[in-house]
Amino acid sequence: MADPASYRPAPGDIPPVPGVYRFREPHGRVIYVGKAKNLRARLSSYFQELATLHPRTQQMVTTASSVEWTVVGTEVEALALEFTWIKQFDPRFNIRYRDDKSYPYLAVTMSEQFPRVQVMRGSKRAGTRYFGPFPHAWAIRETVDLLLRVFPVRTCSMGVFRRAGQVGRPCLLGYIDKCSAPCVGRVSPDQHRLLAQDFCDFMAGDTARFVRRLQKRMRDAAADLDYEQAARLRDDIAALERATERNAVVLPDGTDADVFAMAGDELEAAVQVFHVRDGRIRGQRGWVVEKVEDLDDADLVEHLLQQVYGEAGSWSDLSANADVIPREVLVPAMPTDAGQLTTWLSGLRGSQVSIRVPQRGPKRALAETVRSNAEHALGLHRSNRAGDLTTRSQALTELQEALGMPSAPLRIECYDISTTQGTHQVGSMVVFEDALPRKPEYRQFVVRGPDGTGAADDTAAMHEVIVRRFSRYLTERSRSGEVELGGDRDLDDGNPGDVASRVAVSPDDVVGPPPAPRFAYPPNLVVVDGGPPQVAAAARALAELGIDDVALCGLAKRLEEVWLPGEEYPVILRRGSEGLYLLQRVRDEAHRFAVQHHRKRRSAAMTASVLDDVPGLGPARKAVLLKHFGSLTRLRAASAEEIATVRGVGDSTAEAVVAALHPDTGAQ
Repeated sequence: MADPASYRPAPGDIPPVPGVYRFREPHGRVIYVGKAKNLRARLSSYFQELATLHPRTQQMVTTASSVEWTVVGTEVEALALEFTWIKQFDPRFNIRYRDDKSYPYLAVTMSEQFPRVQVMRGSKRAGTRYFGPFPHAWAIRETVDLLLRVFPVRTCSMGVFRRAGQVGRPCLLGYIDKCSAPCVGRVSPDQHRLLAQDFCDFMAGDTARFVRRLQKRMRDAAADLDYEQAARLRDDIAALERATERNAVVLPDGTDADVFAMAGDELEAAVQVFHVRDGRIRGQRGWVVEKVEDLDDADLVEHLLQQVYGEAGSWSDLSANADVIPREVLVPAMPTDAGQLTTWLSGLRGSQVSIRVPQRGPKRALAETVRSNAEHALGLHRSNRAGDLTTRSQALTELQEALGMPSAPLRIECYDISTTQGTHQVGSMVVFEDALPRKPEYRQFVVRGPDGTGAADDTAAMHEVIVRRFSRYLTERSRSGEVELGGDRDLDDGNPGDVASRVAVSPDDVVGPPPAPRFAYPPNLVVVDGGPPQVAAAARALAELGIDDVALCGLAKRLEEVWLPGEEYPVILRRGSEGLYLLQRVRDEAHRFAVQHHRKRRSAAMTASVLDDVPGLGPARKAVLLKHFGSLTRLRAASAEEIATVRGVGDSTAEAVVAALHPDTGAQ
């Protein structure tokens, strides 16, 4: 580990101008690339006391052995140079975007003498126009098959093209009029290029022009009594309309935008983008981002736009850039240097580009859809890692070793608390067995607190949830007489009957169906969402119940640190550890389950609050009324006579309900 002071440059040697800098390790490998408006101020921030730096920054500066910089004229030039160096050196401490799959594009090789339509994957090439990406290659082939009726562009490889020219016979597509057969001279190179250009214009969204042109030709053919030609043109129009209908209209016509969204945690994020051209979704793409540097959402967006659109900087054809870079870039958070990014992208496109966060309307709704896709992609990424048997076994083994457990945690329970400023407090319990979720055994808790109004804070709520869950465990175990999985402790050890009697457990403690007999089994590992305070509260609850054979840990969100009871320092699982991925997945599932329950309770409370002060209307009658009418809106529209017909509601109560719902007019 190097001492940053050993290679720190003198502040006077660093110019206070825009530039790009590189940190190198002792072997000369570039490990980090960054840009700065002011090189002196930015580089000085890396050479502070190590304790004040972010852990990832600490690791970077202690791994490096030298730093160098390049001065540029403007911040836009710094953006371009930073992207170039990141692509060239692939530094380990810069964020990395990995495609969650290899996306196919529909490509037209306009740089060739006879342009070719084909499916392409991988890096993009200069002189080729791309459309997409598409989710599947077969979707491209079906689209191309429809369009070749109207735009018979060549699709064959160069070998097939040359061989057809040598023998003087076109391929099958040439005989069925799905290729103009430039290989045998049916059309000139200029005519074929015009066909290819029309194909590109149609794919770029200029669809109405070609449909109108074919409709005019069809009408002219019908007027000349050439019904056979008119029928062919009719079928061509239908083919174009089917190709157009494959892309749903999501925004007003003429909208040209890329819509980005992200979902993730401190270590990874999933990024999704919908490519909207002429108001239609033309393609979708996704990445999984490994966060190997300390960045917030704004910085992530900046790096994302650099890497997505940076390839266009090497192309001289601005029309190709216009296909890649849209007029609008909709992002989840404004990048740090939004002005410089806008200037950079506008220069690449050859016209003005705007970057903004959608606030309302259809674009905001589409952004939420893209975010849902990102969340699904992140969950799928984690599920794929957890779905493999070998990976799951490795994850359990890593947790056993990291937490010092006598055996692998085959059953894991995770707990989380959800609340809004202390109101509607709820807890969740999720169960994973063999590193896979057991959803029938999930449980939800309503946190009541000692006086029935809720717990004082999250730690008190966590204590209550753990006490109630394991009190139920002790009760079930004593009732069933089954042997617990967590250890070999004698059933009578700890006097579970006395403990259960000290903690009140009612049937309403756990929301949902009654607990299954397997509640008699404790988990091998309890995970709580939080750091030392939450872990201490859970440990205190287990100790009060006399349970000492269940492992306990907490997973703190900020740096994904694993905390053990009574330990001063956390357990740090290595980046990429399967054990850490499993803990993250368990924690995230508990959080999702808790938030879902909290939202339901909060929504129900907001709906029913207007009826709280109606005399003679308790919780049971209130629930019956809402169930009978279906919603508060329908109840408000009902008359006192209609309300009085509900079972258990009398005339006086019905009039009181109407008065409460119509305070300005009274009962009608």
